[in-house]
Amino acid sequence: MATSINHVVLVGNLVRDAELRYLSSGTSVMNFSIAVNRSRKQGDQWVEEAMFFDVELFGRQAESIQRFMVKGKQVGVQGELRQDRWEQDGQNRSKVKVHAINLQLLGGPGAPGGGQNAAGPGSGGQSRPGQASGGGNEPDFGPPPANNDSFDDDVPF
Repeated sequence: MATSINHVVLVGNLVRDAELRYLSSGTSVMNFSIAVNRSRKQGDQWVEEAMFFDVELFGRQAESIQRFMVKGKQVGVQGELRQDRWEQDGQNRSKVKVHAINLQLLGGPGAPGGGQNAAGPGSGGQSRPGQASGGGNEPDFGPPPANNDSFDDDVPF
């Protein structure tokens, strides 16, 4: 018998800043929406279209990465689809969301820290070795070495 598979991988840009809230149990949950763009051919022309997905991320990952989740930031999301069902005004309603298991900050506008994995070390916005904390392209080699007065000043050049 075949096993069902529910796995989704999306790369897109945040539509608005992410919202962090807490459940009554104390668990944190971050909600955000991403736009995933694609090009398709319509007649003789290529047409851009966007698809929008609501995403939720639970737990410590949500707390540590929330400050980097600003409108326009490009992110990669790995997760599964979940369907919320409820009744409103006597009609059954439902909505499909992406339940994120892993979130990756990628390039694009927003706070520094692109390329850091929310599930792994360094997800708290800390710079990785060789990465400038200001988000620039120059490596951070630390403070200059202390002045060593024992150096011989009689250098011929």
